[in-house]
Amino acid sequence: MKFKFQLLMLCFAFVALTSCKQASGEKADVSDAGDVAEQQGVDYAVDVSNSVLNWEGSKPTATHTGTINLNEGSISVSEGKVTGGSFTIDMNSIVVTDLEGNQKAYLESHLKGDNEDKADDFFNVKKYPTATFEITKVTDLVNDPDATHLVYGNLSLKETVKEVGFKANVQMQDGKIMVNTPAFTIDRTQWGIKYGSPSFFENLKDKAISNDIGLTINLTATAPAG
Repeated sequence: MKFKFQLLMLCFAFVALTSCKQASGEKADVSDAGDVAEQQGVDYAVDVSNSVLNWEGSKPTATHTGTINLNEGSISVSEGKVTGGSFTIDMNSIVVTDLEGNQKAYLESHLKGDNEDKADDFFNVKKYPTATFEITKVTDLVNDPDATHLVYGNLSLKETVKEVGFKANVQMQDGKIMVNTPAFTIDRTQWGIKYGSPSFFENLKDKAISNDIGLTINLTATAPAG
């Protein structure tokens, strides 16, 4: 009886360990698309060479990390306040940072959908080479140790648009705007990306892929000369 009990506890521990691999961060607020904010004031151009989106995905047996770059973007500021902004995300720039060699190449290819038979498993970058994010509103946070603002915007990914809200630290100095976020997560299935989702497919076991994608954003934008 003691052996059976120990074996049962070992099984519970294994299940707990393998089911705890989840992307880091608070869940973002996600709702129907909102009205895009009118960009007023001075437009700061995003320095794409110094800006990056970091991502994290997970399944019971592993967590993978990577980056995505921006094609272009701008942030509008009036009287020291962010009034709007728009950003174009280069989906062809998806990179996996935790693997090397053939494993890295395979996962990057699968995420991009290079194989026609698997093109729509994830992002199908040949058909949807870019995604966009357009700010709908920015509100101040008071006495929050993690961030200075709440940022809301429409994320257009593949053929779906949803408004996403997340915390961000926004700093302005020396003619630049720096934006960085604490880690947050979005549910990929809300944009129709259901491959390997335990919410839509049964008996996946260790092949299940978490619905949540973890994200952190680091942007630098500069004011126009003069």
